[in-house]
Amino acid sequence: MSANANTTTLWRPTGPVELDLVRALDRRAWPPRLPDQPIFYPVLNEDYAIRIARDWNVKHSGAGFVTRFEVDTAFLARYPVRQVGGETILELWVPAQELDEFNAHIVGRIEVVHEFR
Repeated sequence: MSANANTTTLWRPTGPVELDLVRALDRRAWPPRLPDQPIFYPVLNEDYAIRIARDWNVKHSGAGFVTRFEVDTAFLARYPVRQVGGETILELWVPAQELDEFNAHIVGRIEVVHEFR
C-alpha cells in the first residue's frame, strides 16, 4: 500500500553498512552498488523483506533492517516485477548503472521499519 496514489511503496532488507551509507545520504538515496553487485533489488512486500533481514542479514552482519520508501509509480513501470521464489517473493531489478536515476524518483525519505539483531 502506498501513502500516495502516485507512488509505490517498496521495501529493502539491508545490513548495517548499507544503512549507514543511506543515513549519510540523508535517507534520500541508496548508495552506489559495489563492483560485485550489478543489480539493486527492492522488494514488493514487507514480509519478504523481513525474512531476508532477519534470516540473512543478521547471520551475515550481526544486524538486519527493513526499510520502507516510496518511488514514483510511473517511473517504476520500466522495471518488470520478478517472481524469484514463491507467490509473494517479488522484486524489482534495477541495473546498478540506473541507480542514480532510480534515486531521483524516490519520494520522501527512506525509513527503517524493523530491526533485527
